Amino acid sequence: MTEYGLLLKGIGSFYEVLTDAGDAVTCKARGAFRREGLVPTVGDRVGIERHESGYAQLTEILPRRNLSVRPAVANIDQLLIVVAASSPAPDWMLVDRLIIAAMHMNVRPIPVLNKIDAGTESILKTFLNEYHAFGPLTVSAETGEGLDALSAILPGQVTCFAGQSAVGKSSLLNALFPELQLKTGGLSEKTERGRHTTRHAELWPYRGGAVLDTPGFSLFETDCLEQDALDACYPEFANASPCRFPGCMHITEPDCGVKPLLDTGELTEGRYERYTEIAKDYQQRRKHRYD
Repeated sequence: MTEYGLLLKGIGSFYEVLTDAGDAVTCKARGAFRREGLVPTVGDRVGIERHESGYAQLTEILPRRNLSVRPAVANIDQLLIVVAASSPAPDWMLVDRLIIAAMHMNVRPIPVLNKIDAGTESILKTFLNEYHAFGPLTVSAETGEGLDALSAILPGQVTCFAGQSAVGKSSLLNALFPELQLKTGGLSEKTERGRHTTRHAELWPYRGGAVLDTPGFSLFETDCLEQDALDACYPEFANASPCRFPGCMHITEPDCGVKPLLDTGELTEGRYERYTEIAKDYQQRRKHRYD
C-alpha cells in the first residue's frame, strides 16, 4: 500500500520521509528514478511502500510547485532572507537578488533583520525603508524580541532561511526550536566572514509545515529574466504610471513611469541603484545567452 509524505532529508542513498500519518520512515529510492533522470529532493511530496523486511522504498515523486537547484529544495512557500543589524554588514545586493529569485519561483520573500539588540539605528532605518513592500520583520535571537511574530508565519508553510553566514539563521532556528541544537558559527576575526555551519539541506517539521536552514551565502540560481519578469519582482513598480516604451528598462529611457517613484519615496535610491545594476546584468546576459 502506498503512503504519502514529506521528504525531510537525504544522505547518500537513504531518505527520511515524514508520512502524513506522522511516522518518520527511512527509505531507499527505486532504481527507476535514476534511469528517468529524477532525483528525490528535500521538500518533495513522495509516495513510499513499506516492506516486511529491509528498508521502505520511495516509489513516487509528486509534481513540484517549484524547485531550486542550489540549494536543492522543492515546494518552498516562503523564503526568510536574514541580515544582521550589526556584524556582518548587510549585503543589500544579496537581499535583492534573493528576493528576485524567490518571486520568480512564486515563493514569498520576507526580509528579516536579526541582532537588533546590538544593531545600529541607521541599519534598522535602511532595512525598514528599503523593504517596506515585503512585510519585513525585526528580531533578536539573543533576547527573543520579535520571535512571536516570526513563529506566527511558519505554520502550514515550507519555509527556507537564507542569507550570509553569521547573520544568525541557525541561532534563530535554535531559539524557535531548542530541540534542534544546531551548530552556530561566529565571525572570523581576520575577515569578519561567517564560518559555514550548515552542511546539507534538511527540513524540520513544524505545525503542519516545515523549516529549512540553507548554507551561508545562499544565492538561489535564476534564469536570465526578461524585463517584464524582472519588473514583476519589484512590487514598488506597481504604483508607477505606464512607461512610454514597451520593455522600458527604467534607466535612461524618456517618459519612464518608474523613475518618478524616487521623488515620492515609494522607491528608495538604494533599491533603484541596485535595480539598475541587476537590470544591466540581465540585459548583457540576454545578449550573450546563445554565444
